[in-house]
Amino acid sequence: MRLREYLGSYFKNRDCVISNNAAENAIRPFTVGRKNWLFSDTPRGAKASAAIYSIVETAKSNGLDVFKYF
Repeated sequence: MRLREYLGSYFKNRDCVISNNAAENAIRPFTVGRKNWLFSDTPRGAKASAAIYSIVETAKSNGLDVFKYF
C-alpha cells in the first residue's frame, strides 16, 4: 500500500486531523457569497457586494462584532 507512510504520520502526530470538515466549514461563507453574486444586476453592484462581503468576513475572522464594526 503506497499511502501507508502518510497514514503512519497521522498516527505519530496527534495534531493532524483526518477529516477536512473544519476547512470546508471555513470556506462555506465564500461559496454562499459566490452563489449570491450571480444575481447581481450590474458589474458595479457585484463589486459593491464583494466589497461589503469582504469587510464582513474580515471582521468575523478577527473576532469583531460585524454590526459594531460597521
